[in-house]
Amino acid sequence: MDEKKKEQVRKEARGLLDKFSKRLASVKLKDKKIKEEFGGMREEGEGNDTDSDFRKRFFANAPQKEGDFIIAEKRKW
Repeated sequence: MDEKKKEQVRKEARGLLDKFSKRLASVKLKDKKIKEEFGGMREEGEGNDTDSDFRKRFFANAPQKEGDFIIAEKRKW
């Protein structure tokens, strides 16, 4: 590619970027509430009554379990 063509491509690219940045600057975003919680801790509650049938089905579908725990992989993906 000769220098003249390169310069033309640069000018076109710069023009596209300038147009994009101007349009992007005019975009208005809705304010979102940011969670004030930090640290991943939660308050302990009383807990809810659970369906014992659900627990049985849940453990029946678990490929690996040990006592009252389900063994699962962590961060394989």
